[in-house]
Amino acid sequence: MSIRVLLVDDQALVRAGFVMVLSAQPDMEVVGEAGDGAEAVALLARTPADVVVMDIRMPVMDGVEATRRICAGPDGPRVLVLTTFDTDEDAFAALQAGASGFLLKNAPPEQLLAAIRVVAAGESVVAPRITRALLDRFAGQLTLPGRADERLAALTDREREVLELVAAGLSNTEIAARLFVAEGTVKTHFGRILTKLGLRDRVQAVVFAYEIGLVKPGV
Repeated sequence: MSIRVLLVDDQALVRAGFVMVLSAQPDMEVVGEAGDGAEAVALLARTPADVVVMDIRMPVMDGVEATRRICAGPDGPRVLVLTTFDTDEDAFAALQAGASGFLLKNAPPEQLLAAIRVVAAGESVVAPRITRALLDRFAGQLTLPGRADERLAALTDREREVLELVAAGLSNTEIAARLFVAEGTVKTHFGRILTKLGLRDRVQAVVFAYEIGLVKPGV
């Protein structure tokens, strides 16, 4: 099945370039275009999509607010945010809003295509260590989610340990080596963590760990 992609950017020429690149892929289909976040949210109400490629700075409704609204619903599409700088405060805000990752707007086409496929598969695009660098920088702006303690209490000691290591920026391979277990075991633990905490992917897990104070900025 093709990956259904919705493109959101206030510049028509930028969208046209994306359409040209994506339409040439046998496993991708552009199901719609929007010029701002409000238009994207309205379009998604009647047009199913798997991945939303979302610009951040747009009129009417920016990409951060649009991402928050899209990710608030159950079983919604995953959002890949486009930004100009990898240390952008808005990129951090988009991750906190539920985006599965971000990509620089000047990234080559092959990176965009790879990122869309990764996000569609349920993974996050941004590297864990980059996520942590963003969170360290903007941690003071985090707001604690409701029932955080209750949600954390649902984890076993080993699951909490895995979450801490994920939030510290370690890969599954590194976590497996640290805990002296198989990598498959780490993946199983992490899958249960996402289910219990109601999170979508690795990025959201790292954000959650910072929000509840499981990981301290700069530590």
